[in-house]
Amino acid sequence: MDVLNWRLPFISLVILGWVLYVLWNRKHHPDRILHWGFRLDNWLSVSKRVMPFALLAVGSFVVIGFVNHSIQWTWHLLPILLIYPLWGILQQFLVIALVAGNLQDLDAHKKRSGLIVLGASTLFALIHYPHVWLIGGTFLLALFYGYVFLKERNIYVLGILHGWLGALFFYTVLNRDPFIEVFGKYLN
Repeated sequence: MDVLNWRLPFISLVILGWVLYVLWNRKHHPDRILHWGFRLDNWLSVSKRVMPFALLAVGSFVVIGFVNHSIQWTWHLLPILLIYPLWGILQQFLVIALVAGNLQDLDAHKKRSGLIVLGASTLFALIHYPHVWLIGGTFLLALFYGYVFLKERNIYVLGILHGWLGALFFYTVLNRDPFIEVFGKYLN
């Protein structure tokens, strides 16, 4: 994706492929979909659980951005806030639902949830190498999300919030514009 500068085609194909896989499973294995966290029945309880974390995270982003002079407010943030949650849902599905969720299912006594969350969080952080701030931020996010997911299994709330927090993280902490990174070469 980065080497060939094919960010938009890569993201689009990955999302399309996994959406088709989830839709196929929804038709043939509806219970699996619920187990993966594609459900709305616990939306409110999961939202209440993650809201304090989200507010603390946003506050931290703004403070870090002010200290590092890395905040950039641009209208580009608005389309990213609308688009990035879809990518966030996919990322949460792949790392939290498939990795952490399946590892928890293999744990017969459900005694190793902490170790499972730590392993999935480490994997999620390493995927973001070599960007130090992203490694740290995604590790902390995945620690919290892994814990919440293994308790309540809702991928929608976690994915949407992932998208919003990720967008704000890019524009405040990283001083990067993902809108230009993804769409820039198509706009010129």
